[in-house]
Amino acid sequence: MGIKVKAIERNVAFEKGKQKWAFVMQADLYSQLNATKVIEEAAVRSGLPKAVINAGWAAIGDVIAAWATEGHSVAVPGLGSLRFGLNSTAVEDVNKVSANLITRRYIIFVPNTEIKKELEETSVNITCYDRNGKVVKQVTSTDTPPTTPSGGDTPSGGDSTGGTGSENSGDGLE
Repeated sequence: MGIKVKAIERNVAFEKGKQKWAFVMQADLYSQLNATKVIEEAAVRSGLPKAVINAGWAAIGDVIAAWATEGHSVAVPGLGSLRFGLNSTAVEDVNKVSANLITRRYIIFVPNTEIKKELEETSVNITCYDRNGKVVKQVTSTDTPPTTPSGGDTPSGGDSTGGTGSENSGDGLE
């Protein structure tokens, strides 16, 4: 199974009264899996009792939250690392610097190279919708996108010019 993507025809014009239609792609999320489901699956895959997995899950969550809020970048085994970031308003006068200037706090996730490689090698299934919500095309990508630039922390994807694979156009797939 590949990653589900939807390409929706939208007006992308920035000027009032103008229209410029283009297909804008976005990930099509299946659903959010809750912790209970994840713990049950981890227990099956590891052969460990659910209670052991649950205790480990809770402890790892506590450790990540504690260390990340202390300013550490915290490794998440098999996935990557997490750290906190923030946005703020800039001021020219040092006397005006205060926590009140912080406008947003967020979490930065940096995936490890194995996860990035797995994502790059996963096929993409794109369903195209016209401006009325009708399915007009489906594409299954079997190409391999360009590799991530060296350095490993740069986001990859989005600018592939490769081939597509199988395509269906306006043939009653709605």
